[in-house]
Amino acid sequence: MTPKDALILRTARGVVAAESRAVAGLKASLDASFLKAVRLLERCPGKAVLLGVGKSGLIARKIAATLASTGTRSVYVHPVESLHGDLGMIASDDVAVAFSYSGETEETAKLLPILRRQGLPVIAVTNNPSSRLARSADVVLRLRVKSEACPFGIVPTSSTTAMLALGDALAVALMELKGFDKSRFARLHPGGNLGKLLNLRVSDLMHKGAANPVVRETAPLGEALRVMTATRAGAVSVTGRGGRLTGYFTDGDLRRCLQRGRGDLSAPVASVMTRRPLTVHPETMAMEAARLLSEKKIDNLPVTDRRTGRPVGIMDERDLLKEGLG
Repeated sequence: MTPKDALILRTARGVVAAESRAVAGLKASLDASFLKAVRLLERCPGKAVLLGVGKSGLIARKIAATLASTGTRSVYVHPVESLHGDLGMIASDDVAVAFSYSGETEETAKLLPILRRQGLPVIAVTNNPSSRLARSADVVLRLRVKSEACPFGIVPTSSTTAMLALGDALAVALMELKGFDKSRFARLHPGGNLGKLLNLRVSDLMHKGAANPVVRETAPLGEALRVMTATRAGAVSVTGRGGRLTGYFTDGDLRRCLQRGRGDLSAPVASVMTRRPLTVHPETMAMEAARLLSEKKIDNLPVTDRRTGRPVGIMDERDLLKEGLG
């Protein structure tokens, strides 16, 4: 390792250590003031209005997005733009959450008295409890950051990390308080891999109809192999009386039969099938099916109707992998 490499790593580790200390210092801020802030946001009939300029503004934007995605109506408003028309985005039944490390940001300080006259409660997130921002607020959430991570102690680093963590703490606390569950989360995240995880069900991905290999338990092994080959599923569901699933036969079962010298193609498939196989239902979440396949180290499994017990499809690991769920 060269001296320059060592300097790079030493600097990077110092930044991580400094920002870790900043986040750890927030524990002292999780007190009665934090509870009051959460309750204000919980009872807010309007929306949370996130404010901030510069790097603090970027953090405010992120927290607004996190709040919105976890069940709390919110919007980011730039303090400067609000003084030039965007004030119309703010209603008297909203709650303002203002981010400023120094608490003396001119644009934010000018806006707060206007918001107070409109009757908005103000939550201040700042490092300076004596600042103009703090004095104008109903609740002050103090960052308690002792120094920035940059060598000059001025570039927003530790302070923005602490703001982010504190904002996330507010959002998640509200999420818990409101009983925001997976189903509501799924409705707000229909796109992307996250949406797939929360919305896709086995019925959306399973092979059904002609692509679902099924044979009777009295069928000879040779017929089971023919059906398996025709559908390229690598497995076949086996049914008994009333068409209910009684077993499952896979290419792995076939290999084990051959190893044991039980490869008689005229023998009934029931004599070599796996009885009481693991199954899922059409309404099972796809992510649950992916978990089962991974845990049991299997490639596919039958899908049965919850009421009748009949095989209605087959779930294959490859289809889950295509959706990014493997």
